[in-house]
Amino acid sequence: QVQLVESGGGLVQAGGSLRLSCAASGSIFSSFAMGWFRQAPGKERELVAAISWSGGSTYYVESAKGRFTISRDYAKNTVYLQMNSLKAEDTAVYYCAAKRFPYSSGSVYSRRDDYEHWGQGTQVTVSL
Repeated sequence: QVQLVESGGGLVQAGGSLRLSCAASGSIFSSFAMGWFRQAPGKERELVAAISWSGGSTYYVESAKGRFTISRDYAKNTVYLQMNSLKAEDTAVYYCAAKRFPYSSGSVYSRRDDYEHWGQGTQVTVSL
Protein backbone atom coordinates (compact mmCIF):
# COMPACT_ATOMS: atom_id res chain seq x y z
CA GLN A 1 0.00 0.00 0.00
CA VAL A 2 1.03 3.59 -0.52
CA GLN A 3 -0.47 6.78 0.82
CA LEU A 4 -0.33 9.92 -1.31
CA VAL A 5 -0.74 13.47 -0.04
CA GLU A 6 -0.81 16.40 -2.45
CA SER A 7 0.04 19.98 -1.59
CA GLY A 8 0.94 23.23 -3.29
CA GLY A 9 -2.36 24.14 -4.88
CA GLY A 10 -3.88 27.58 -4.58
CA LEU A 11 -5.05 30.68 -6.39
CA VAL A 12 -2.76 32.20 -9.00
CA GLN A 13 -3.15 34.75 -11.77
CA ALA A 14 -2.95 33.72 -15.38
CA GLY A 15 0.67 33.54 -16.46
CA GLY A 16 1.84 32.62 -12.99
CA SER A 17 3.40 29.43 -11.64
CA LEU A 18 2.72 26.81 -9.02
CA ARG A 19 4.59 23.71 -7.92
CA LEU A 20 2.51 20.79 -6.73
CA SER A 21 4.00 18.15 -4.47
CA CYS A 22 2.89 14.60 -3.83
CA ALA A 23 4.40 12.95 -0.77
CA ALA A 24 4.28 9.16 -0.76
CA SER A 25 4.52 6.90 2.25
CA GLY A 26 3.87 3.33 3.23
CA SER A 27 5.68 1.47 0.50
CA ILE A 28 8.75 1.47 -1.69
CA PHE A 29 8.35 4.70 -3.60
CA SER A 30 10.83 3.80 -6.30
CA SER A 31 8.78 0.79 -7.41
CA PHE A 32 5.84 2.93 -8.52
CA ALA A 33 5.18 4.72 -11.77
CA MET A 34 3.50 8.03 -10.98
CA GLY A 35 1.09 10.40 -12.61
CA TRP A 36 -0.66 13.73 -12.15
CA PHE A 37 -4.30 13.99 -13.18
CA ARG A 38 -6.78 16.83 -13.01
CA GLN A 39 -10.52 17.15 -12.93
CA ALA A 40 -12.40 20.32 -13.73
CA PRO A 41 -16.07 20.77 -12.72
CA GLY A 42 -18.33 18.76 -14.97
CA LYS A 43 -15.44 17.09 -16.77
CA GLU A 44 -13.72 13.73 -16.71
CA ARG A 45 -10.52 13.24 -14.78
CA GLU A 46 -7.67 13.48 -17.25
CA LEU A 47 -3.96 12.78 -17.22
CA VAL A 48 -1.67 15.80 -17.18
CA ALA A 49 1.74 14.18 -16.86
CA ALA A 50 3.33 10.85 -15.97
CA ILE A 51 6.76 9.63 -14.95
CA SER A 52 8.34 6.19 -14.87
CA TRP A 53 9.69 4.60 -11.69
CA SER A 54 13.21 5.18 -12.95
CA GLY A 55 12.44 8.84 -13.61
CA GLY A 56 13.94 8.45 -17.04
CA SER A 57 10.70 8.58 -19.00
CA THR A 58 7.99 11.19 -18.91
CA TYR A 59 4.74 11.82 -20.74
CA TYR A 60 2.68 14.99 -21.09
CA VAL A 61 -0.66 15.72 -22.61
CA GLU A 62 -0.50 18.22 -25.43
CA SER A 63 -1.86 21.10 -23.37
CA ALA A 64 0.88 20.63 -20.76
CA LYS A 65 3.86 20.34 -23.08
CA GLY A 66 6.33 23.19 -22.71
CA ARG A 67 4.57 24.54 -19.61
CA PHE A 68 4.53 21.70 -17.05
CA THR A 69 7.35 19.53 -15.76
CA ILE A 70 6.98 16.34 -13.75
CA SER A 71 9.86 15.11 -11.62
CA ARG A 72 10.52 12.88 -8.64
CA ASP A 73 12.84 12.96 -5.65
CA TYR A 74 13.57 9.49 -4.28
CA ALA A 75 15.23 10.78 -1.12
CA LYS A 76 12.06 12.69 -0.23
CA ASN A 77 9.58 10.14 -1.65
CA THR A 78 7.97 12.99 -3.51
CA VAL A 79 6.73 13.69 -7.01
CA TYR A 80 6.44 17.24 -8.26
CA LEU A 81 4.49 19.02 -10.95
CA GLN A 82 5.97 22.38 -11.85
CA MET A 83 3.35 24.42 -13.68
CA ASN A 84 4.33 27.59 -15.52
CA SER A 85 2.42 29.98 -17.75
CA LEU A 86 -0.82 28.93 -16.15
CA LYS A 87 -4.09 29.53 -17.95
CA ALA A 88 -7.66 29.77 -16.76
CA GLU A 89 -8.35 26.40 -18.37
CA ASP A 90 -5.82 24.80 -16.02
CA THR A 91 -8.26 25.37 -13.16
CA ALA A 92 -9.09 21.99 -11.64
CA VAL A 93 -8.51 19.67 -8.73
CA TYR A 94 -5.15 18.00 -9.28
CA TYR A 95 -4.61 14.42 -8.17
CA CYS A 96 -1.48 12.39 -7.70
CA ALA A 97 -1.65 8.71 -8.64
CA ALA A 98 0.63 5.69 -8.27
CA LYS A 99 0.89 2.47 -10.23
CA ARG A 100 2.57 -0.47 -8.57
CA PHE A 101 4.70 -2.98 -10.48
CA PRO A 102 5.10 -1.12 -13.75
CA TYR A 103 6.06 -3.27 -16.70
CA SER A 104 9.56 -1.82 -16.92
CA SER A 105 11.72 0.89 -15.43
CA GLY A 106 10.80 3.17 -18.29
CA SER A 107 7.09 2.51 -18.50
CA VAL A 108 4.72 5.44 -18.21
CA TYR A 109 0.95 5.16 -17.98
CA SER A 110 -1.70 7.48 -19.33
CA ARG A 111 -4.97 5.78 -18.44
CA ARG A 112 -6.80 6.48 -15.23
CA ASP A 113 -7.53 2.78 -14.80
CA ASP A 114 -3.80 1.97 -14.81
CA TYR A 115 -3.36 3.53 -11.38
CA GLU A 116 -4.28 1.80 -8.13
CA HIS A 117 -3.57 4.51 -5.59
CA TRP A 118 -4.80 8.09 -5.44
CA GLY A 119 -4.36 11.14 -3.29
CA GLN A 120 -7.19 13.37 -2.10
CA GLY A 121 -6.41 16.16 -4.54
CA THR A 122 -5.38 19.79 -4.34
CA GLN A 123 -7.31 22.68 -5.86
CA VAL A 124 -5.65 24.90 -8.45
CA THR A 125 -7.51 28.04 -9.47
CA VAL A 126 -6.17 30.33 -12.18
CA SER A 127 -7.76 33.74 -12.39
CA LEU A 128 -7.80 36.01 -15.40
